[in-house]
Amino acid sequence: MTGTDVRKDAEDSGPSGYAAARLRLLTAGAPSGPPRRSALAELTDDWLTGLFAAGAEGMRGVSLIAVGGYGRGELSPRSDLDLLLLHDAGDSQAVAALADRIWYPVWDLGLALDHSVRTPAEARKTAGEDLKVQLGLLDARHIAGDLGLTAGLRTAVLADWRNQAPKRLPELQELSAERAERQGELQYLLEPDLKEARGGLRDATILRAVAASWLADAPREGLDDARRRLLDVRDALHLTTGRATDRLALQEQDQVAAELGLLDADTLLRQVYEAARVISYASDVTWREVGRVLRSRAVRPRLRAMLGGGKPTTERSPLAEGVVEQDGEVVLARAARPERDPVLPLRAAAAAAQAGLPLSLHAVRRMAAAVRPLPTPWPAEAREQLVTLLGSGSPTVDVWEALEAEGLITRLLPDWERVRCRPQRNAVHIWTVDRHLIETAVRASEFTRRVHRPDLLLVAALLHDIGKGWPGDHSVAGEIIARDVAGRIGFDRDDVTVLSTLVRHHLLLVDTATRRDLEDPATVRSVADAVGSQGTLELLHALTEADALATGPAAWSSWRGSLVADLVKRVAAVLAGDDPDEPEAAAPTAEQERLALEAIATGSPVLALRAQTEPPTGEQPAGDPEPLGVELLIAVPDQPGVLPAVAGVLAMHRLTVRTAELRALDLPDGVDGSVLLLNWRVAAEYGSLPQAARLRADLVRALDGSLDIAGRLAERDAAYPRRRGVVAPPPRVSVHPAASRLATVIEVRAQDAPGLLFRIGRALEDASVRVRSAHVSTLGANAVDAFYVTGPEGAPLPREEAASVARKLEETLRG
Repeated sequence: MTGTDVRKDAEDSGPSGYAAARLRLLTAGAPSGPPRRSALAELTDDWLTGLFAAGAEGMRGVSLIAVGGYGRGELSPRSDLDLLLLHDAGDSQAVAALADRIWYPVWDLGLALDHSVRTPAEARKTAGEDLKVQLGLLDARHIAGDLGLTAGLRTAVLADWRNQAPKRLPELQELSAERAERQGELQYLLEPDLKEARGGLRDATILRAVAASWLADAPREGLDDARRRLLDVRDALHLTTGRATDRLALQEQDQVAAELGLLDADTLLRQVYEAARVISYASDVTWREVGRVLRSRAVRPRLRAMLGGGKPTTERSPLAEGVVEQDGEVVLARAARPERDPVLPLRAAAAAAQAGLPLSLHAVRRMAAAVRPLPTPWPAEAREQLVTLLGSGSPTVDVWEALEAEGLITRLLPDWERVRCRPQRNAVHIWTVDRHLIETAVRASEFTRRVHRPDLLLVAALLHDIGKGWPGDHSVAGEIIARDVAGRIGFDRDDVTVLSTLVRHHLLLVDTATRRDLEDPATVRSVADAVGSQGTLELLHALTEADALATGPAAWSSWRGSLVADLVKRVAAVLAGDDPDEPEAAAPTAEQERLALEAIATGSPVLALRAQTEPPTGEQPAGDPEPLGVELLIAVPDQPGVLPAVAGVLAMHRLTVRTAELRALDLPDGVDGSVLLLNWRVAAEYGSLPQAARLRADLVRALDGSLDIAGRLAERDAAYPRRRGVVAPPPRVSVHPAASRLATVIEVRAQDAPGLLFRIGRALEDASVRVRSAHVSTLGANAVDAFYVTGPEGAPLPREEAASVARKLEETLRG
């Protein structure tokens, strides 16, 4: 039976005929989805038109209007009928009688009805006082009666909405936020409310209202499909339960999935989550645009007055190579070429997360359309930018979702597709698998000061549950996937082994601590055998806590934490003999010796700045990662202040220090003097590298005191303050008295920032200690630096003095 046949039956048989026709339509009358919703709306229109015509005979200036979802022509099986009887203030008794002739038959059939009787003036007044009424009237659709009356109201309501949008939209946004706080996020709930939860049908309707204001518009790609999918699920929910409900309860999910022809409840939830994610992301982008437009309108008159009526210019502040900040968003620089720069998406994402700013929708879409795939293995910069993004704390979530909305994440990490929007049917978990992995990275970023390799911790956090998209034990499957992913993104063999071990055993510590006898030596030995080294144990401890905290409030407690800490302490005792001795300095190369001899002969610093090209893809030896940046060799006659001078000059020239080694160089027999050799890896924050001659000239001035580095850096920071959106863990400075027999080892773990190494070097210089050697590394946004220092006479520092130096250095960095 077609929809036309059903409507004809309804017309022929009156209200009871409508009920029968409605039942046939919902069971076999029309295909499910939009065709059935439209057919049900048309059938209902025809019935209500008949009721109106029978009661309004001879009446003028009255019309029947559908509003809300019915106004959009979208009727689910148990949807309310939202109706407005509009009149021109004529015969009130006749209007009331007409209303009764329409409302009572609807009630008699057991249909839910939301009704009102108003004049156009009353309707506009109520809309101005009640946002829900105004939103419903934006979808007003004429059913019967005076078409001109309906058209006049529609025109007036739309004009009111557009005129009042600067005031009403912030109010609507606030109400939406409050509703999201109450109902939660649809894309993560096991029993979601399809309408009221964030990312649900209510938000889709609100996006239509924002577009109708002409103030801003939502990203339209995929939005209609997402809304249709949620409506289809709600239809199936109504049919399987026989109730007007929007909550997709656990006990109904299998039936709803079967009604929709889906494999199982997990497939159903994944489709719901995907749709909700599209709507949530569109909402974020739209409200951001609304805010930008309203701020622009508020500021523009003042700017024009200040500029004498001229057109204001938009400020663009550089954040990284090819990436700038504009209007509170991260956009691509005018010179950026995504088609030639495959690292750009990760660089832009890392810059946005570090600055705590959203990625522009236009920028993400431009990169998604033009960027080339990264080579395998990834270049070092791509790996570093990924680590920086993962270590940026809570801003990582929104930036990651922006990349994922345009398909960039699965292009970077194809294995992500299996965990994307995957539900977790466990009361302990509050997130889908993919969001849990990102939340674990966010939690792990708080622990980067606890480990020597924060980059491995952050990547392990991202991958630890990656095996949940595969059958069998997810830890076993995850180990295989993690090994492949880690090699693809450019980690060397040893790091790949550590990462795969962390993924394979990410549940080992908490399971053992809570289920085994820790007094049994065999228990502790088994964990030590599985972990293998102190460094891996340190990482696994931090990963365990980050994983539990990201799971949900029921997954971690002080009791569990104490048990795990006790186990780690016992395992560390077993592994205590694994720490390597202090590494011996490598013999100088011919070039290093040449520079050293030239420095002695001239009595001034000598440097060489040498760019190194990475080998073509596939030619890189396994276990030998390609360099990041360029190599800077400096030989300086031994003197005080070398470390802060070099670090300060590099900071002035906006060079980021990725790795650094400082050591005294043994000269050939017969050559008097002492030379410090600095072998550093540096990269430009953005733009090109400075000339070596200019670096040397500034270094000479820094060493003789004629260049005020601290003042120059302070002036630059005041003129161009760095946007820092990340609330990083505080710096941590510790002393390792047993790490060297010849010097005191002071280790610094801190958030990387311009001038950080300069501040450290100056603080050590002020403490009157001599830096015998330095080993500096930057892993993502984390600096992990070790300084071997002695007193003026060349001996290790006394314990109390070492502790004092470390304490003062930490205070300096915190300040």
